[in-house]
Amino acid sequence: MKEQTFTVTGMKCVNCKARVENTINALDGVDKAEVSLENSNVNVTYDETLVSPQAMKEAVDDLGRFEMIL
Repeated sequence: MKEQTFTVTGMKCVNCKARVENTINALDGVDKAEVSLENSNVNVTYDETLVSPQAMKEAVDDLGRFEMIL
């Protein structure tokens, strides 16, 4: 398992936090994603053989209002 923190822009409320967390947590290979609204980032523990940071970025970016910075 790998743990990594990514910046996510566009998050303003607890609903935004939940949408980003739920989206990343739904990906195969993600063990845990925790968003910090205060720091505008998400800490993700994942199996890098099953999911890539690029796949997480695409999933978050597809939500429309947010952008994950790699």
